[in-house]
This record gives sequence, structure tokens and C-alpha cells, in this order.
Amino acid sequence: MKSVLSAAVVLTAGSFLSGCVVVDSQGHINREEKRFTVSGTPDLRLTTYDGPIEIRSGEDAKTVIVEIEKRGATREALDSVKVDTKQDGNRIDIEVRKPAHEVVFFGIGHITPSAKLIVTMPGDGNVTAKSGDGSIRIERIRGRLELRTGDGSIHGNDIAGQINVSTGDGSVTLDSTDGDLDVDTGDGSVRVEGKLTTAKLHTGDGSVTLRAESGSTMKNDWSISTGDGGVNVSLPSDFSAELDAHSSGGSVRSEFKIEGDSGDHESDRRSVRGRIGSGGKTLKIRTGDGSIRIKSS
Repeated sequence: MKSVLSAAVVLTAGSFLSGCVVVDSQGHINREEKRFTVSGTPDLRLTTYDGPIEIRSGEDAKTVIVEIEKRGATREALDSVKVDTKQDGNRIDIEVRKPAHEVVFFGIGHITPSAKLIVTMPGDGNVTAKSGDGSIRIERIRGRLELRTGDGSIHGNDIAGQINVSTGDGSVTLDSTDGDLDVDTGDGSVRVEGKLTTAKLHTGDGSVTLRAESGSTMKNDWSISTGDGGVNVSLPSDFSAELDAHSSGGSVRSEFKIEGDSGDHESDRRSVRGRIGSGGKTLKIRTGDGSIRIKSS
């Protein structure tokens, strides 16, 4: 049975903060909410050493709401986690700092609490979100987006702008994406769908799936690579590029007519190079071990 241990409401000049601690089957949970008023495009810097980050757009174009959810086995463990907040104009910095020392309790051992950040912000804004260990999820945000986690999956939906995504170990899934995209994961699958102008997708170990929607154009060269896994690329029927596809341990097949390539594009081959449509920028595809399939959508 959950029980409320304490509650507090604090009003400060730059933000509104409320907090409470509850106890349930997962241990102690502390929730705090901070509100910030912005006059223009917000620039958020979010950092937590351990815990997921969720970002979504709200209806208020001038308010940023940050909910900080700490979890730990004891109240003392929660108190050891400190949160630094700072606002300078439209820039907002939230940093959850790891305790200087692990807290040890008799009968429990070493305690490492975590802290989750849940952000509601205007739909147009810049975000830098970093977690040492935790997933990142972002929805309905347009701007300059940098999402990084040491260990965890990253999921985005209806996002646009200049997008950089990196995880040391985890899958990446981006739906309804628009703009310039740079994705890197050390170990995990990558799946991207949207209208793109730049695409750089890499995984050290896992499959890569790209579905470029109608209207996608190559502002720069595109690169798709995996150390071990299959690659499936769907391109608009009127897409143009210089294709350079190679698999070290699998085959390459393309539904497009490849101008300048001497082989049969429907046959099992390890390399296919030539012009799609009217050519232009280079579409480079590499896999260390897996098949490459290029489809017309």
C-alpha cells in the first residue's frame, strides 16, 4: 500500500517547484516539478547520470515544465541526489548530479538511485539531452536536437530539424522525421522513416532500415553502415543518387535501374555501383556481414 511521507511546495523567482516522496513496491520515489517562462525559442540542456529522459511538446508556447522523478531504496538515497537548475533568458539547464559517494545501508548494501526527467515544452525549440544510462524518447519537437545516452534505446516521433542521435548500446527508432539526421549506436538496430535531406546512419552490430519518404532530397552525401546486419533501404521512385553499395559477407540487390553498373542489378552480388535517376550526391551503403536491399517505394 502506497503512503505519502512528506510534501512541500516552494516558490522561487525563476521557477515553481513542488515535491513529494512516496513509498511503493519499487522503493522510495520523489517527484519535483519546475516551471520556466521563456519569451522566444527555448534552448534546453538536460543531463542525468542515470535514468530515462522524455521530451514532448505542450500547448503553452511560453512555458517549459520539467518533472524530476528520483527513485531509490531509501529516503537517504534520494536526498543524496542533487539537481542543479539555471535559467539565462531562453536557455534552461537542468543537471542531475550523481552522488559523490555511494550510500551504504545495513542489510541493503550499496545504493545507486536514479533520476528520470520528463519535459513538456513548446513545439519549436532546441534540445540537448544526455543520460549516462537510460532511454530517451522525444515527440513533436522541431529544432536542433542532440540526444545521447551511454546505454539505452532512443525513440523519436514527429521530430524535425538538425538531429543528432547517439547511444553506446541500444536501438534507435525514428518515425515521421524531417531534416538532417546523424545516428550512431554501438550495438543495436536502427530504423528511420521520414522526409530527409541528410542521412548518416551507423550501428556497430545490428540491422539498418531506412524508408525515405517522397520529397526526400540529398543535400549532402548519405552514409548507411553496419558492422554486422542486413540493410534495407526504400527510396522514392524519382530518387536520384550515385549508389555505392557493398557487403563483405552478403549480397546486394536493387529494384532501381543502375546506370553505369555492368552487372545485373537483380542478381546476387557483393557490390553495386552506378547512377540512380540523374545521379548527384553519393549514397554509400556498407555492411560487414548481411544483405543489402534497395527498394523503390
